[in-house]
Amino acid sequence: MKLILILLAILLTPFLLLSGLGRADLWHTDFFWRGRASLAFLLIFTGSAHFWATEPMTRMLPSWVPMRAGLVYFTGLMELAAVVGLLLPPFSRFTAWCVIALLVSVFPANIYAAVQRIDLAGQGAGPIYLAIRLPVQCFLIWWTWWFGTH
Repeated sequence: MKLILILLAILLTPFLLLSGLGRADLWHTDFFWRGRASLAFLLIFTGSAHFWATEPMTRMLPSWVPMRAGLVYFTGLMELAAVVGLLLPPFSRFTAWCVIALLVSVFPANIYAAVQRIDLAGQGAGPIYLAIRLPVQCFLIWWTWWFGTH
């Protein structure tokens, strides 16, 4: 559960800092760019985690899923690629929709991990974890849609 709070802090802190710098006339940035940059910062953290926590993330997938480690690496690469796409205005809208699709597609792994009580990022708490994770996942989808498609 603590990791969810850390992820929210990683998302919100850059947005608030960039907003404060803009108000202080230190660095002017577009409101929607600040939201995309903050999401990109979060994706750097979560995407890189696929490479240093591959084994625990692999356990989040049922054993019948083929090439589980490869899938973990692939999704990490997709998150890191999204960082670039979100920050480049010609690609940000398309990238945002891809991130939304990724967020929706990985949620079943969170359900599986919670039901199986996989001890990673709070999922060992079981289904109660989903009561926290689902609203956070919806918030991330909303954030991506709001800042990425406008």
